[in-house]
Amino acid sequence: MQMRLSGRILLTTLDVLEIYIPTLSFTLMFVVFIIEIAWRYLVVPLTWTMEFSLMAFLWTTLLGACWALRDDSHVVFGLVYDSVGPTAQRAIRLAGNGLLFLAFCIALYPSWKFVAFMGFKKADVMQISMSIVFSPYIAFTVLTLGRLGYKLWTDLRSLAPRKEACP
Repeated sequence: MQMRLSGRILLTTLDVLEIYIPTLSFTLMFVVFIIEIAWRYLVVPLTWTMEFSLMAFLWTTLLGACWALRDDSHVVFGLVYDSVGPTAQRAIRLAGNGLLFLAFCIALYPSWKFVAFMGFKKADVMQISMSIVFSPYIAFTVLTLGRLGYKLWTDLRSLAPRKEACP
């Protein structure tokens, strides 16, 4: 079955946000870290490398966490969850994902306002707008809401009675 164009665009966008940008930012962070060490001991300490490393770490962490949500590879404490049956597991998933969805919904607007507010401030050395530095949090929040919403939707759909096919 061939995927529609909109689905391919969505998957490509998710891949860019969740895989390629964090990989690039981590690689750049590592290279800058090596440059920082070399210049500190061989020439003179650089001031921009620490600032860049902190920004790249923020981008790597927040957007990389979205990948962990994609394939459920984040850390879980499933002692109780694993010991109960499928119906109770669904109830636990609905409660947990529902609370997280609600919390992220509540946090989205104030986070957006904060990132927009920080646009007036620039990084001390690199002079990059702090709204650009903190913008991955908005992407993280929106992507997390999408993943949680999808999980809630699939669990709620599984609660609906199934229609049996007539012979």
